Amino acid sequence: MHPSPPPLAFCPPALPAVRSIQLTRPLHWLRLAWRDLARCGGISLAHGLALALVGAAIVASTYSRFWLLAGAISGFLVVAPVLASSLYALSRALERGEPADARVVLKTWLNWQNNHLNKWGNDYWSLVQFGALLALAGAGWVLTSAALITWLAPVPINNPFDFVQHVVLARSGFLFELWLVLGGLLAGPIFASTVITIPLLLDRRLGLLQAVLTSWRVVLANPLPMAFWAALIMGLSLLGMATALLGLVLVMPLLGHASWHAYRDLVDASGLPRREALDQEAG
Repeated sequence: MHPSPPPLAFCPPALPAVRSIQLTRPLHWLRLAWRDLARCGGISLAHGLALALVGAAIVASTYSRFWLLAGAISGFLVVAPVLASSLYALSRALERGEPADARVVLKTWLNWQNNHLNKWGNDYWSLVQFGALLALAGAGWVLTSAALITWLAPVPINNPFDFVQHVVLARSGFLFELWLVLGGLLAGPIFASTVITIPLLLDRRLGLLQAVLTSWRVVLANPLPMAFWAALIMGLSLLGMATALLGLVLVMPLLGHASWHAYRDLVDASGLPRREALDQEAG
């Protein structure tokens, strides 16, 4: 009688190494991002303009229903890291001494259509899958925010003035505090899951789970610098929206380029194969 084979042990996916950084390091990422923005010029600002127009469309379609607008704008910020994918690619091209032009943008968004036919069997689609997950998270927050304000506000919230008067400055109840707490509970895990995930997926060949776990390891290894980085992202985003969304034309590409440098600073991905190697094999 032959002995039964031993049970297979679970082997966690191999993860790239993460680095520890100083508290003020995010300011360095912004300086590098400003340099990239100046070198890319119009192609970066075009991204910012496109994102600002998306934000303007959201505001225009929900302005008279501010109970929906409050969640829609924050939901838009949830999926913004995916929309900035080609900004990461532009910074990568500059880092490698390659042309950072419209061809880089087109390759980032369209290359998978040419070389990757099996969307579930190829890890390149992890970018698309992650984008879908973020979109679902954003939609969930929009619905949660709208339901919370609609059900608990003392009067119908139809415009920004109503929101400020009856939610933010309400003398009774804790609707605004509850809205902020729920938003924070959603924003924290999303930030930890996205801080370097998309640049890593764009740059290196690995699975979605590996990238997300690496992102969490980055946050756990650098809690204070990552909190500072999150505060900078939120502050600059609010500044961009407070200028009738015009500031987003500059803020969004600046944050996109900075996110690439955050990834390069925080993760040692040298042991992982480059994404382009997969593209060449598929082609």
